[in-house]
Amino acid sequence: MADRLWSRRQVLRSGAGGSLALATLGLTGCAAATPPRLLASRGDLPAAWIARLPRTWQSQLLEGPDQVRTAVLASGPRRPALAQLSDGWAATLPRAELQPIGTPALLARLDPAAAQVARLFAADPAPQLAFPWALNPWVLLLRNRLDLVRRRAEGWELLLDPSLAGAVVLPSSPRVVLDLVDGDVERLRRLRRQAVAFDDRDGLSLLLNGQAEAAVVPRQRVVSLLRRDPRLAVVLPEQGGPLGWNVLLSPAGAPDAPIEWLAEALQPPLLPRLLAAGWVPPLPADELERALAPFPPELRQLLHPPIAVRARWRSLPPLPPAERLRFQALWDGAAPDRS
Repeated sequence: MADRLWSRRQVLRSGAGGSLALATLGLTGCAAATPPRLLASRGDLPAAWIARLPRTWQSQLLEGPDQVRTAVLASGPRRPALAQLSDGWAATLPRAELQPIGTPALLARLDPAAAQVARLFAADPAPQLAFPWALNPWVLLLRNRLDLVRRRAEGWELLLDPSLAGAVVLPSSPRVVLDLVDGDVERLRRLRRQAVAFDDRDGLSLLLNGQAEAAVVPRQRVVSLLRRDPRLAVVLPEQGGPLGWNVLLSPAGAPDAPIEWLAEALQPPLLPRLLAAGWVPPLPADELERALAPFPPELRQLLHPPIAVRARWRSLPPLPPAERLRFQALWDGAAPDRS
């Protein structure tokens, strides 16, 4: 550090030229201190994609989506230029805090089902405030339960099997749990009795450590585990289920998002790497089928099941106040009797 510091005498001797040089250095240093920044929570954005950010950008990973949301609502240098959130978290942001992202040509490359997510579920012609870059249905992950795997046709009903009492990890979101039983109060009560935990962050650890035998998790999180842990098997219920989305957001007043970088997720050479890690962009079916052609049949089936299954996936848009109250009453009414 000492060789970079100028004494007062050196500054005075440097004259006008030195002053100009110092001013230039100061401006450059200021600009370098505040490059546009991409913000995400750990595990929610592929490292291979982050690594391809333009050199003028920086990235930062936080511990959870709540911290990302707080940063989007902040002012000054804490506010990112791009933020990754799930559709559920993104929909909690005031729309006035966001600006349109991407270009019409880029968003037109996505499957039409992504259009409502790009509008954050507002009615057309609301502006497209999100770039939905991956879709993620919830799946059932089983540990050392080949007996239940053989009954995979039962789908989510497997969660109610008496042998899984106190051995199921469920999502922390009551909305997702309610969707698993189609809002049926009695089945919801039975399902809640099966739970050892409602935990998105550490639920997989409970399963892997033997404290649970089944877990309901987003599909992307199981792909790498299936490759390296022969005790695990996944069930993607044919009757459909809740569907989550990963979206990128641009806070109001931020620099323009790097369009070429956004587009990289939709095409080779990055697309095959994303698919291999379980990240599935919402591309038209024929494009996904071509991209997945070299993959093993079991993985192809998991990442791009038949249209009859995909058509039964259900996004979970924000609920109006009356519906929120109804869902809360359903949840409270299904509290298991622990006596």
